Amino acid sequence: MKNGNMTVSMRYNTKEKQLALPEYGRNMQNMVDYCITIPDREERARCANTIITIMGNMFPHLRDVNDFKHILWDHLAIMSNFSLDIDYPYEVIKKENMYIKPDKLPYSQGKIVYKHYGKNLEDMIRKATELEAGEQRDYLIKLLANHMKKSFLTWNKEVVDDQKIFKDLALLSKGEILLDEDNHKLTESKDILMKKNKNLTRRQNK
Repeated sequence: MKNGNMTVSMRYNTKEKQLALPEYGRNMQNMVDYCITIPDREERARCANTIITIMGNMFPHLRDVNDFKHILWDHLAIMSNFSLDIDYPYEVIKKENMYIKPDKLPYSQGKIVYKHYGKNLEDMIRKATELEAGEQRDYLIKLLANHMKKSFLTWNKEVVDDQKIFKDLALLSKGEILLDEDNHKLTESKDILMKKNKNLTRRQNK
């Protein structure tokens, strides 16, 4: 491309080699490519450890994931096309295992009682029934009841009284959780709908 009297050469990503793991970006791939070329084994290992640190810093929210460090070393091996000659601290994935079709995940076939509440909420209600009586159990039940009301209004788009939620909660907990309107107050339907409409308007204006 010409800019006045100066010619600027531009390299487009379409002409670059395809990234093995695009989420890390081109610069990180270039660092891995450079690391492979380092002749000294110890220096190459130090470079690899530095790359792992940078990769980890790119996704700090995943640090609590089990085997996070192991996953990073697997990714480094993949990005190097398994040609990085170092002593890995973990047994990394092998190239031939990259293309093995994983076993099918066993999906729950359990029937959902109310689709507008969903299976996850039913499972959480069951977990709540297993907790010992106390503040933690009471707090969780209150959260679940309010979430049920929010889910009901999302699907049905009409005002619902708390007694309906309490009745459904009793059914889903098989009679283990019994609430009443005199001692338990949920978020008002109009407040839930108002907040929902505000969020919808905010998203539309973005």
